[in-house]
Amino acid sequence: MSSKGDKPSSKSDAKPGIDASAIRELAQLLKDTGLTEIEIDHNGARIRVSRGGVAVAAAPVSAPAAAAPAAAAPSGPPAGAVPSPMVGTVYLSPEPGKPAFISVGKSVKEGDTLFIVEAMKTMNAITAPKGGTVTEIHVSDGTPVEFGQTLCVIA
Repeated sequence: MSSKGDKPSSKSDAKPGIDASAIRELAQLLKDTGLTEIEIDHNGARIRVSRGGVAVAAAPVSAPAAAAPAAAAPSGPPAGAVPSPMVGTVYLSPEPGKPAFISVGKSVKEGDTLFIVEAMKTMNAITAPKGGTVTEIHVSDGTPVEFGQTLCVIA
């Protein structure tokens, strides 16, 4: 029992800076954003929430069941994937209200700006590693990204 509610009430509450509801909120943030790990300092305590495995998104396969072995999903990113070179927040346009740098079906040249990733209050242009056509965009504007996460695919 405690007199003010600020101190632990039992041995099971031995870490007063850790808040179970904060951990639940961080776990939900991992689920909502697809991140695999997040770490923060909270009320003087460091909280790290991590998912144990690698998140894999399943997509419906249009091939018949008999062709399943040939249509097995390859491990790793798709061919032409453009990975995030850093952890940060991705932006699809140069500033709010402006058109996105790319869209599905748009042709790009090597060196064209595809996204901006903000990391440590620095805006970093993510450029096309090769020319081609954007076939997929895997991120939404203003969302967190992890190192190596596929941002888009250029074929």
